Amino acid sequence: MASSRLPILLALAFSSLAFVLSHSNREMWFRDFFPPNMCPINAKANTFYGIMFDAGSTGTRIHIYTFVQKSPENLPELEGEIFESVKPGLSAYADQPEKGAETVKRLLDMAIDTVPPHLWKKTPVVLKATAGLRLLSEEKAQALLLEVREVFEESPFLVPEDSVSIMDGSYEGILAWITVNFLTGQLSGQNQRTVGTLDLGGASTQITFLPRFEETLKETPGDFLTSFEMFNSTYRLYTHSYLGFGLKAARLATLGALNMEAADGQMFRSSCLPKQLEAEWHFGGVKYRYGGNKEGETGFKPCYLEVLKVVKGKLHQPDEIRRSSFYAFSYYYDRAADTNLIDYEEGGVLEVKDFERKAKEVCDNMERYNSASPFLCMDLTYITALLKEGFGFRDNTLLQLTKKVNNIETSWTLGATFHLLQSLGITY
Repeated sequence: MASSRLPILLALAFSSLAFVLSHSNREMWFRDFFPPNMCPINAKANTFYGIMFDAGSTGTRIHIYTFVQKSPENLPELEGEIFESVKPGLSAYADQPEKGAETVKRLLDMAIDTVPPHLWKKTPVVLKATAGLRLLSEEKAQALLLEVREVFEESPFLVPEDSVSIMDGSYEGILAWITVNFLTGQLSGQNQRTVGTLDLGGASTQITFLPRFEETLKETPGDFLTSFEMFNSTYRLYTHSYLGFGLKAARLATLGALNMEAADGQMFRSSCLPKQLEAEWHFGGVKYRYGGNKEGETGFKPCYLEVLKVVKGKLHQPDEIRRSSFYAFSYYYDRAADTNLIDYEEGGVLEVKDFERKAKEVCDNMERYNSASPFLCMDLTYITALLKEGFGFRDNTLLQLTKKVNNIETSWTLGATFHLLQSLGITY
């Protein structure tokens, strides 16, 4: 359990934060994201909790946040966070929604053990699903959500009206950006120097940053821009979520299997895989057979040409990001840690070219790395192509890879939890 006592001024930010919508489907987002007609929590309580589930494509994660308010005159403090995850994600149970809900129930049991019984009825529980469920059919996604809702209803916690839903990917990026820049102190003072955020999940990837140049705003598609007010300042963010460009979806695209059910036992081959490899991989409830090219080249160069087809010309490239710094999460972090580019616990700072250097090393010595992960060459090469050819980053663009800031997970879930608690009637 992380135990950093962090003043949660971010709650004040969310109390005045209102998105000025760039396109129609964002109208009154905060009102729709968590409806205001919920049972209020007693603001005088000394300790209170919030439970937020992040249902991603590769796993389901629970964040149990503990807040303490020493007196009505003082702001509450973030006492700590309990974080746990299970694999696979809910989308893997597309045809078995009851089993998917059971994984959520196992995590929820942790919250029952953590939250004191007298606060159960005052502690809200919410699940927001991300890219994994966005890729499912509406019928299968809703069946999963319905089963999860039933698990929540049977729990002793406060269940808001919109407690289980699929979150738009752009809001993922926005909330993560706010959380990171608040935790790093970039949203206070007169001369803010904010950082951008990059998130690479299994099914989608997000990019969010605050443009500093008017030229960027003029050249950016309208639906990539969202404005909001905070700390008496107005911010206009560049943010977009690319569905189908997450790491595992990119594997399927590279193999040519992204839009195929793969139920007929077809073998998908790639020069990004060891020549003699033949194996099976389960993703999104589908079994895929894959292997290396028995004939022909393998290694970084032919692999790069394959993944280049996945990203080339598919993503918007704002020129400004080449001169900016970014925080990078999820699979960016994992693959860098897997190959000792950064320390697994502490993270680190890399340049974009470091991913390319490591990709060349792994791909050109594929047999040596095969035991660790047969997809390691493909993953590192895809990350390289995504950053350089997809987003248009320079080789020397700095990336801060981290899992936590001040011992708090750098996740959209913290920002979402603050707003949830506020919408339930907590005043700071």
